[in-house]
Amino acid sequence: MWLITTLIAALIATLLRFLLKKKYKLGFLSLMLWGATIMILVDHFLGYEGGKFLEIETDGMIKNGSLLGIVMLIPVLFIWFITLFISKPQKSLIK
Repeated sequence: MWLITTLIAALIATLLRFLLKKKYKLGFLSLMLWGATIMILVDHFLGYEGGKFLEIETDGMIKNGSLLGIVMLIPVLFIWFITLFISKPQKSLIK
């Protein structure tokens, strides 16, 4: 499910990137989310040993796959917010 969660977030960020046109560095966010989606997909392919390809439950510390996907999005969103706050003052100083 963490693959599906990241894929949905990447699709939403990409859609917003085209709708809002160069606002909020959404291209950077969508690039990070697509990179995470591809990495998770490759991890699923390399670790596939038969059975279910998409699992609802995990064997790790976080048992719920959807919750794991949301927790995986937190660092990506945190990095994106940092880039937003860093880039805003620089643009206002140039003008």
